[in-house]
Amino acid sequence: MRAWIGYRRMRLLLDLQLQRDLMSQSGLSEPDYDVLSNLSEAEGRKKRLSELAAHMRWSKSRLSHHLARMEQRGLVERHECPGDARGSMVVLTDEGWEAIVEAAPGHVASVRRHMIDLLTDDELDALADLSHRIVEHLSGQLPTS
Repeated sequence: MRAWIGYRRMRLLLDLQLQRDLMSQSGLSEPDYDVLSNLSEAEGRKKRLSELAAHMRWSKSRLSHHLARMEQRGLVERHECPGDARGSMVVLTDEGWEAIVEAAPGHVASVRRHMIDLLTDDELDALADLSHRIVEHLSGQLPTS
């Protein structure tokens, strides 16, 4: 019980702090950062909307609404998928690329300051092992869309 309660409180406080730091340093929300970072790592800096939604574990509707706000800010664009008129491709714009490149160092520093640097190497190894084990367990149990 102690581990569960501690984890829940840690996750809440850590998420809030990282979100505050990200917004104050870059003007990006955590969902903005998640979309931009996923696109920045994708081949050609683009991804099908349905694949991005599944990867992020968001509904297509939620992602579509969020992308509309990001499009208004010039961070992403949507294009038709070649050969699939019903599908759409989400593309990282040059402005979106600049935003993620500028935000990433501050976000990484915040993650280090508020989590990574507080743990020993052995604790980090243990955290990596158990988090991957839980992700592997849950990945087979969650719907992809």
